[in-house]
Amino acid sequence: MLSDLSPVIAASARWLLSAFPPAAGPLNDALAEAQARHAATIAAALRYPTALDAELLNLLGPGGSGALDQVTGARPLTDAVPAWRTQVDETVVSWAACLLADPALAAVAAACVAATHHGANGVGDARRLTIPSPRDHRAAPLLRHPDLLGPIADLHRESLLGLLRPGPALTSPGHR
Repeated sequence: MLSDLSPVIAASARWLLSAFPPAAGPLNDALAEAQARHAATIAAALRYPTALDAELLNLLGPGGSGALDQVTGARPLTDAVPAWRTQVDETVVSWAACLLADPALAAVAAACVAATHHGANGVGDARRLTIPSPRDHRAAPLLRHPDLLGPIADLHRESLLGLLRPGPALTSPGHR
């Protein structure tokens, strides 16, 4: 895992799982979490491809889940915002949603991580994301559903597709 990005990865995966809960059962919980974490890890590695990007994230913060909550219609139960929600990165969640909805795009994105400072082994084995089994789909039917993920994925889909097109290196500062 990308240790310098782990708070954003964990919070973004947790947001995805709270917005698109897995099927009931502990095995489904574990399989859905693995898929959400893989997607958030690849998205974070692409969003923050250099060590400087990761340091700037740590300095400035990711922005929180407020805009995502508005898109999904989520309303806070209380005025207090749980601390993990402040570590959610809207772009990472949107890109992760794109990857969860499209295994072929996820495979391209996973391969592109090699061009970042995280390296080819930075995201580990993402087969549950890139080649999901029927069991993976049954465990996370909402998390893998393109129509349900659409409003979140559409927030930053074009920037992800632009980043993954052949052309300038992923380390160029203009990728965001």
